Amino acid sequence: MGDLVGTITDGVIQKSSTLTTESSNNSLDKDAFLQLLVTQMKYQDPLNPSTDTEYVAQLAQFSQLEQLQNLGTTMTNSQAFSLVGKDVIMKTQDGSGNTSYYSGTVDFVTVTNGKAYLSIGGNLFPADKLDTVIDEDYMNQLPQVAETEITYNIAEPKDADIEISLGYGEHSASKAIVSINGKEISDEYISVKENKLTIKKEAFANLEEGTYRVSISFNNSYETTVGNKVTVTVVNNPVEVKPEADKTEGETTEDETVEG
Repeated sequence: MGDLVGTITDGVIQKSSTLTTESSNNSLDKDAFLQLLVTQMKYQDPLNPSTDTEYVAQLAQFSQLEQLQNLGTTMTNSQAFSLVGKDVIMKTQDGSGNTSYYSGTVDFVTVTNGKAYLSIGGNLFPADKLDTVIDEDYMNQLPQVAETEITYNIAEPKDADIEISLGYGEHSASKAIVSINGKEISDEYISVKENKLTIKKEAFANLEEGTYRVSISFNNSYETTVGNKVTVTVVNNPVEVKPEADKTEGETTEDETVEG
C-alpha cells in the first residue's frame, strides 16, 4: 500500500500545504511541576517555612513524575517505529481549534528532542496525534490514485491523465479536487470519467519550469486526500519541426516532363 489518504491528505481533505499544528495542552508536565516548586520556595512564609522533609518529599514526587513521563515517551517512540509502512490516520487541529484528519502510509519515523514524529506524504506529525491504524483491506475501500509522473512541455502543452478510483460503498466519492503545491486549481480544468481523472493543460499554463507535487482530494466521508502519488515536471523543450519528406522514387513534379 502506498496511497496516502489526507482530511484521510493521503486518507482524510487537507486543502492547505501547511504542516499540522498541535493543539494547546492544558495538562501539567514536569516543567510546570518544577516551576510550582520553585515558586513555593520563593514565596514561602518566613514565619512558617516548609521543612526539609517536605521539600525532599516534593522532590521525590517530581523525580517520579519525570521518570513516568520519560517512560511514556520511550513507549510512544517505540510504538512509532513499529508503524513504518503502516496506513494510519492522524488527528490534527488548526490554529482555530478545528479538528481534521490526515492519513496515509508512514514513510519513516524521526525523533527530535526526544519526541517521535511520523512522516506521511512529506509532512511530519507528532506520534501522540495518532488516531487510527488502518487495516489494508479497509484502506482499499477508500479513493485511490495511481502513481503518476506527468511531464508538461510549455512548448507543446497537453492535457494529463491520472488513473484513480473513487472508492467503494460508504467510503466512495463523487468529486475530486486537485491542488498543485497546495494551491487548488479551478474545477473547470478537471474532469473525471470512470477511473480516469484529466487535468486540462490550462491548469499548468502559469507554472515555471520545475517539479511540483499534485494533491488530489475527494468528497467522500473522510474527505480523503492523496498527496504522495502524483508529480508534474514542467519543461520547455522546443518542438522539433520535421523537414518535408523527400519525394518518393518515381514521383514527378509539374515542371518535369515524361519522355515518350
